[in-house]
Amino acid sequence: MARTLSAPVTVAFDYTRSTGPVIGRFLTGLRDARVVGGRTSNGVVVPPPEYDPVTHDPVTEFVEVAPTGTVTSWTWVPEPVAGQPLDRPFAFALVRLDGADAPFLHALDVASPAEVSTGMRVQVRWAAERTGAITDIACFEPAGESDAGTAGGSDRTQPEPRAVEDPVTGVITPVALDYVYAASPEESAFYRGLAEGRIVAQRCPTCDKVYVPPRPACPDDGTPTTDEVELAQTGTVTTFCIVNVPFLGQRIKPPYVSAYVLLDGADIAFLHLILDIPAEEVRMGMRVKAVWKPREEWGTTIENISHFAPTGEPDAAYETYRHHL
Repeated sequence: MARTLSAPVTVAFDYTRSTGPVIGRFLTGLRDARVVGGRTSNGVVVPPPEYDPVTHDPVTEFVEVAPTGTVTSWTWVPEPVAGQPLDRPFAFALVRLDGADAPFLHALDVASPAEVSTGMRVQVRWAAERTGAITDIACFEPAGESDAGTAGGSDRTQPEPRAVEDPVTGVITPVALDYVYAASPEESAFYRGLAEGRIVAQRCPTCDKVYVPPRPACPDDGTPTTDEVELAQTGTVTTFCIVNVPFLGQRIKPPYVSAYVLLDGADIAFLHLILDIPAEEVRMGMRVKAVWKPREEWGTTIENISHFAPTGEPDAAYETYRHHL
């Protein structure tokens, strides 16, 4: 039996949000080398919440606290992963900043767990360039080491706080998820077929429905889809949308069409691009064919098919695809 395929996948996007007046005030403070907390019924909290967690009243009183504090709890990170504050072993620590009544979580830059303890005094190490984000605090470091430095450290000169100008009203946060996708045996056959220039589907032996990409079991009756079928590379546009809005990572200049194509012989449509025709001329029922990339660019991926293009045939009758909308 052929080995199933797997591949690393990264899903990433930039998350943009407005900060509001409370978090915006906190982030503006970080940009200007100040740590701002909010006064609640339980004392000063950093970062400031928008509402008091006990009384539910809006938080309206803000307090600047010191960039020094005391470790109340910590945990060691021996193998940092992408996106964490430091690229070497470090501690995540809860630090009660001087003037605050609740601890604040951030990285603590020390060389080993032997150098960190509950009750130790630490201070903020500011980022060299600050933009109004939580990363404006590069990390904490043992108090008094602004000039001496610690493991992997560099210049620790503390910036002079500056007057508040241009408050921070929005932030852009990169979000990414890395994982390994393991294809089922049926999907692996589909991807291997693409590497050979074929479109392979699976047929349910009970109801005879053909699925592409393949399904291990028929969604209608649960029967394993044991019958492999090679499909034609022509089909019919069932539904589609015209993409007019640009977005980060977009490979094609808008406008262009993303459509569901019902391949001849299949019982389910699958999503792909429609090109080689003005977007406004794409229509339901239009007959299209697969356009493949040059063979030297092929891999075990659906991207071997560059897009679908019109065949020039008359449009399919609505009755032939009305159950696949």
